[in-house]
Amino acid sequence: MSRATVGLMVGMALGFAGWFGGFGAFLVVAALGAVGCVVGRLLDGDDFDLREFLNSGRRGRR
Repeated sequence: MSRATVGLMVGMALGFAGWFGGFGAFLVVAALGAVGCVVGRLLDGDDFDLREFLNSGRRGRR
């Protein structure tokens, strides 16, 4: 599955949570999604470096 498809699904899930459950539900879904992402990367066997994950968006701006 491409990253664009995953991003679309996450965005739709957050949108539904925000629309039907309010801002608190939006935050819970976003936090659980982030935890799921970390657990998934660990289970895939990827070396997980939090600094690399947080700085990934800054590489393209240089």
